[in-house]
Amino acid sequence: MVLDNYKGEKKQFAPEEISSMVLAKLKDVAETFIGVKVKNYVVTVHTYFNDSQCQATRDAGVIAGLNVIHIIS
Repeated sequence: MVLDNYKGEKKQFAPEEISSMVLAKLKDVAETFIGVKVKNYVVTVHTYFNDSQCQATRDAGVIAGLNVIHIIS
């Protein structure tokens, strides 16, 4: 868990929640840049990620509202 002051209050975040915030921001930036709403996503991870880390990344995508169709390492 990560403890942080979020909007003036202390809050705990799971690593997947932090990753989901990053993925959601990347989604917004990409859609703004290309001018099209994207439905499906492919996410890349480091080659040394194990299965549980890949699953955590997939979970972060779901939390961010993404339809992650594939994880590439």
